[in-house]
Amino acid sequence: MSQRELDKRKALLLSQIQQQRLDLSAGRRDWLEATGAYDRGWNTLLSLRSYALIASSVMAIWTVRHPSFLMRWTRRGFGAWSAWRMVRATIQQQSR
Repeated sequence: MSQRELDKRKALLLSQIQQQRLDLSAGRRDWLEATGAYDRGWNTLLSLRSYALIASSVMAIWTVRHPSFLMRWTRRGFGAWSAWRMVRATIQQQSR
């Protein structure tokens, strides 16, 4: 290949690289715009982590002092979960 052909090839490759960089930049901007709400939600969740730690500590102390409270809500939660499973099974059985 001659020097002129090599220079043309180099210019072509450089222009392709520049176009790919522009495409990547646009894709990044679109991706950040599409996931912005999730990012903000995740950051909010992370900022509330210290409050969750404090709340769980208070709940642990409350549970030690009032164990019947925990047992009552455990039974209610198990009852709600069992009811949900029964409803879901009934719906699936009727849809067959």
